[in-house]
Amino acid sequence: MKVMVLVKATKSSEAGELPSERLLSEMGQFNEQLIRAGIMKAGEGLKPSSEAKRVHFRDSDRSVTDGPFAETKELIAGFWLWEVASMQEAIDWVKRCPNPMREDSDIEIRPLYEIEDFAAHDPQGTIREHERSLQRRLALSAATVEPYLFFSGRCEEALTFYQQALGATIVMKMRFDESPDPVPAGMLQAGFEHKIMHASFTIGKTTIMASDGCDEQSRFAGFRLTLSVPTAAAADSTFAELATGGKVDMPLTETFWSPRYGMVTDRFGVGWMVMVPGETSCGG
Repeated sequence: MKVMVLVKATKSSEAGELPSERLLSEMGQFNEQLIRAGIMKAGEGLKPSSEAKRVHFRDSDRSVTDGPFAETKELIAGFWLWEVASMQEAIDWVKRCPNPMREDSDIEIRPLYEIEDFAAHDPQGTIREHERSLQRRLALSAATVEPYLFFSGRCEEALTFYQQALGATIVMKMRFDESPDPVPAGMLQAGFEHKIMHASFTIGKTTIMASDGCDEQSRFAGFRLTLSVPTAAAADSTFAELATGGKVDMPLTETFWSPRYGMVTDRFGVGWMVMVPGETSCGG
């Protein structure tokens, strides 16, 4: 079950008094325990109601009231969103929480409605399916897509090359024989035991993942990585670095969408499009 854990406001929180260094540290440790237990999904502190607004609804009319608001006991100063097995588990965790205020304070636990609670008003499941669709869209709105390159046994060499050619930063690197879980028998080509199982590196603001793969059969085809740089001089030098030992597929030139654009396949078979962004995009 999901619960909203509400830290009720007090005179000190409404006065804008910030927590002490000790309380911040204790709360940080408590949040860490919640995260390790897989319970905490979100949590934030709220500024006093003097910085808030209220929108009042009356039929089609809307009116706005500036804070502060007088009913301190009805206000909240912070919240968590937890997923717990039961209300008792939530109570047990709240009891472990440091006192969030300088004075006596209250924390309220409110169960969230689940879509199943409305089943009697949704006999065909139409609303339930729509809600689940929205939840999927919400989850995907936070998704990221990162390229994963398989270098057929040449990953170490490729990482070194990209460090030199593109200023790549290696974030992590793990070999098959360093894996906490044993590699299934017969999965690796002979001699790949010390090859790179997984690595990640950054080029500018982009993270790229990489591996040697399980054998020498991987091939790069049907895609290219686009590398955007701010100046023509940077495009020229970067393009030349990538072309060393590789193949120029389209020389750098001026196009209607870019003052400098070219395509090159590097020595590992990875295709690149190097470009300087134009003032407008091709579709804009």
